[in-house]
Amino acid sequence: MTDDETAGVPMNETGSGAAITDIIQVFDLVAGGYDHPALRYFPFCADYCVSRCELRPGEKVLDVACGTGVVATAAAQCVRPGGRVFAVDLSAAMLDRTEQNAKKMQLDNIDLHQMDGQRLEFRKDYFHATLCSFGLFFMPAMDEALRQWVRVTRPGGRILFTSFSETAFQPFLDCFFGQLQDYGIETAKNPALQQLSVAENCRAMLQQAGAEEVEVEQKQFGYHFDSAEDWWSVLWNAGLRGRLTGLEPGVLERFRQEHLAGIERYRTDKGFWLDVPVLITHGIKPCHSSTVTA
Repeated sequence: MTDDETAGVPMNETGSGAAITDIIQVFDLVAGGYDHPALRYFPFCADYCVSRCELRPGEKVLDVACGTGVVATAAAQCVRPGGRVFAVDLSAAMLDRTEQNAKKMQLDNIDLHQMDGQRLEFRKDYFHATLCSFGLFFMPAMDEALRQWVRVTRPGGRILFTSFSETAFQPFLDCFFGQLQDYGIETAKNPALQQLSVAENCRAMLQQAGAEEVEVEQKQFGYHFDSAEDWWSVLWNAGLRGRLTGLEPGVLERFRQEHLAGIERYRTDKGFWLDVPVLITHGIKPCHSSTVTA
């Protein structure tokens, strides 16, 4: 499970088992296309976040909601020799993709665990750094998840998570949700995604979880693409696909054609601009921490 503009995954605010099952099903479904070049903001952001944590050889790193492993593989290269990355995700299909990507890169220092990022099965004070790329807003108990991440990080270690800023994927996203309404599809947005689109909320949540020296920076990971089909690849290969799973094939194709025609009005002489402003929240576990329990 991860990451994403994926306000599209149906979620309720109670964190029911049904909601978690829905999330797993969507990310199992999209795992095969999650590394599509149209979604290259994922590896762009992952490389920056790993650099921001200043990982060193020999360190132990936790990648929560690892997806296809863009953070895990980048971190694994930094902590060699002697270091290891522990990558956890609820989606078995995503973990399979992480394993394949690690093998392609000849990385043998990544351990995979099918695990809930809100209920980590690691001992406290273990990791030098804990990172989560675009995964926190899928967790019904975000506060508890952050407390867990601080718990398993050793004193002086780094905690970092990313989320999308308020204008991410606009104006394409408004066009998409407007068309969903025309087709009678639920358009309620993930309230957690909206909460984490505000820098002050992110800062307050990590501080309340027990971190100090918390900072939030905004970075742009957007780019131009030539064809509207690339935007469809973003929709189809990430969490927003969850909004479309109920459409019959013929209806889905009509939806796709209408949607692509609708965003043509945003074409410029440079093609289409995919706006991907990202909030990067990072902090330190206090060396004197006594507030986070095992």
